Amino acid sequence: MNQELESAPRPAPASAERATTLAQVRERIVAFAASRYRRESAEDLAQEVLVVIHEKYGHVERMEDLVPLSFQILRFKLAAWKRKAWRHGEQVEVSPDSLPLASEEPGPEEDYARRQQVERLSVALSRLGDRCRDLFRFKLEGKGFSEIQILMGAESLNTIYTWDHRCRKRLLDAMGGRWEP
Repeated sequence: MNQELESAPRPAPASAERATTLAQVRERIVAFAASRYRRESAEDLAQEVLVVIHEKYGHVERMEDLVPLSFQILRFKLAAWKRKAWRHGEQVEVSPDSLPLASEEPGPEEDYARRQQVERLSVALSRLGDRCRDLFRFKLEGKGFSEIQILMGAESLNTIYTWDHRCRKRLLDAMGGRWEP
């Protein structure tokens, strides 16, 4: 077993010439991978190929040997990346920017429910007396209870509170005992 380890090729020490050669090979790898895959991934693929060349094929020095070797490794890496992307479903990914945002306007169901509620409310209000309708109208106009007291000619503020309570009770009864349909 020791003989096998000793006979296995060892990575050669890095030299300036080898660094230049690997830089040229890297440029070719990135260009080829970018033509087949995304640019960001091409950089990563080139890095992985160079790691394999450094770790397993450190003894290969010549450009004529490195280029075909690196492209063969790159093809294997590309195939592995594509298989992984297929397994993860990345080929059918949709960019979130391409999807429309949800509208803040109510949908058809909510619009219909609101119209139904308004219709029920208007029918119930028509069944109430003048005093209750006036009281609700003043409240909808944003008037406070003290202003309503003056407008309706009530003697005390507590009278307005009592009328308000009774009118809301009558309105609820006219709507069938509940606010929601």
